[in-house]
Amino acid sequence: MDQQQPARRRSKSADEISNAYADVADKLARWRRLDRLFAGRYRRRQFEHANGRVLDVACGTGRNFRYLPSSSEVVGIDICAEMLAHARSELDRLELDGAVHQMDAQDLDFPDDSFDVVISSFSTCTFPDPIAALHEMERVCTSDGEILLLEHRRSDAAPLAWLQDWRAESHYDKNGCRLNHEPLETIEQAGLRIENASTAFFGLVTTIDATPR
Repeated sequence: MDQQQPARRRSKSADEISNAYADVADKLARWRRLDRLFAGRYRRRQFEHANGRVLDVACGTGRNFRYLPSSSEVVGIDICAEMLAHARSELDRLELDGAVHQMDAQDLDFPDDSFDVVISSFSTCTFPDPIAALHEMERVCTSDGEILLLEHRRSDAAPLAWLQDWRAESHYDKNGCRLNHEPLETIEQAGLRIENASTAFFGLVTTIDATPR
C-alpha cells in the first residue's frame, strides 16, 4: 500500500488549519531557541539577502524575521490570529520596520506587484490549496522580484522516508501538515520558474529560489 496517498487525497479547510495552529501557538513561540538551533542556519542562508519590501507568507510566530536585513520592510501574513500575536511581539523585539495581518495565503489582499521579495518557510505542506497560494505569491511579487522558499520534504534516506510515510495520515489529521510532500513538484505544477534548489539534512530540507513567470 502506498502510504503517501492518504494525506494527499484530503485537505483541511483554512479555518481548520487556523484552529490547529491556534492550539499550539504559545508552545511554538516558546520553542524559538530550538528552532534557531535546527532551522536557523537554513533560514539565514535563504533569507538574509531579501532586501526591499518583503512579504512573509504564513509567517507564523515570526521566526524568519530575525534573519531578514535590518533595512528591509517586512509584512507578515498568517491565517491564525494567535500565531500573529507572537509575530507582532517579535517585530517589536527586533525593532524591525513592518506589520503583520491576518490573511489567507490563497487570497492575498494586496495589489499585483506589491513586493520585491516574497518568502515563506515550511508552509506549502499546510495550505489547503498550495497551487493557489503559490499563484498568489507570484501575483503580488514584482516581475523582477524573487520568491524564496524553505520547505521540508520526503527524505532521501529510506528509513526516514518510510517513517514519514507511516506517520503521514495521522500527522496531517493532528497538525494539518503533509509530512511527506514534495515541494519541488508542487512549485513546478504552479508554473513558477525555479532558478535554484538544494536539499540538506538527509534530504529533509529544501531551499528553493523561484521567480514569477
